[in-house]
Amino acid sequence: MSGQTGPVVEAVEQYLVARRAAKPSPHTVAAYRRDLHGVLGCVARVVGVEPDGVAWEDLEAGVLRAAFAEFAAERAASSVLRAWSTWNGFFAFWVSERVVAGNPMSAVPRPRVRPGTPKPLMGEDTPERLLEALARGARKARDPWPERDLAVLALALLTGMRSAEMLALRVESVGGRAGERRIRVVGKGGGERILPIEVPLEALLEAYLVSRRERFGVVRGCDPLLVDNRGEGLRRGGLQYLVKQCYRHAGVHDRVARGTLVHALRHTFATRLAEDGASVTEIMHLLGHSSVASSQAYIEVTARARREAASSNRTYGVVRRLVAEGGGG
Repeated sequence: MSGQTGPVVEAVEQYLVARRAAKPSPHTVAAYRRDLHGVLGCVARVVGVEPDGVAWEDLEAGVLRAAFAEFAAERAASSVLRAWSTWNGFFAFWVSERVVAGNPMSAVPRPRVRPGTPKPLMGEDTPERLLEALARGARKARDPWPERDLAVLALALLTGMRSAEMLALRVESVGGRAGERRIRVVGKGGGERILPIEVPLEALLEAYLVSRRERFGVVRGCDPLLVDNRGEGLRRGGLQYLVKQCYRHAGVHDRVARGTLVHALRHTFATRLAEDGASVTEIMHLLGHSSVASSQAYIEVTARARREAASSNRTYGVVRRLVAEGGGG
């Protein structure tokens, strides 16, 4: 199959080094590594060797199909598809390097993944109820910090940022003149976008920073914007726990779709934009999507969009005339 004689495990690391030129995020590189080594382990079991003993000639279509079948057994279709794409890129790279003669991944079935539907907070008044409860100090904790809790939830609901984007924010990420503040967000793949924020959110963030200075002293521009109760940068698990507790103490935990937590706030932001008439292009830029297709889902699920589509039926013109003339009475 190839002119390469070294073990495939070495080629995996060489490939990951080569990918650095594209400046992928550490999370992306970690995902590549998990997918490559995860399937490689399955290949090793199929051919009866240790993972570091898998050779290029072992990576035949039949072996890869069996390995992916094992890999897929206890994983979601989306995870299998991601691994398939990773291995497809891996082979494409080594084909371009003239190490292998061809890419066998076309012979390995890949799952079809239905696009996920948005899962915003349920209930028309849920965002307002949540924020009002937090402002009243509804979240009970050993060391309550309502200014921080309110700032975090309001930031998510009013900007639609991903949890990783929120955690990557620095104090200096918020800039601009008073009344015209904006937030510089680093999204997937290192892409940046600027999100405008209005005076009410600006005021909440400032109140939070004032309370933070009272707790921990000087706050520098390079410091994380969101911190835990020890003054250290908030992490993924801490953010999820905070949001979950806010839902529970505000009495809206039953209005959150299972498995969403922070993402439910992003979905709420986007669906409200769609309901209020934002275009798919505007939603795409605000959410940091790479294509219109992802943003279109928010337009499609809104009652307003469906109602407008249904109301365009020309038969309504006849019905309106009949009603005006007293028909059916």
